[in-house]
Amino acid sequence: MTLFVLPNGGSIPRLGVAATRKMGSAVERNRAKRLARELFRRQKLAVALDVIIVPRREMLDAPFATLKTDYNDALNRRHHARPAPSRRPAGNRGRSGTAKSV
Repeated sequence: MTLFVLPNGGSIPRLGVAATRKMGSAVERNRAKRLARELFRRQKLAVALDVIIVPRREMLDAPFATLKTDYNDALNRRHHARPAPSRRPAGNRGRSGTAKSV
């Protein structure tokens, strides 16, 4: 699975699951989503984070204990990683594309 973790401005953690049709049939996608929700539910987060899980096909065949370990490791790595540098505001970014007459 691929995990994206971002701080949200709220007071509770939130989960998003993105299981696309590339993953397989509706039955397989729904099973992957159930597994992802259960992983999120069992890991009690005290910090308000948005967690997005993109399941992979291998997730369906893996034992739940392995999934839980992988999820916890990835969550700890993502949560304790250095924050991304802030972006510049969208205002003036240099040349505006129009020529100035002098």
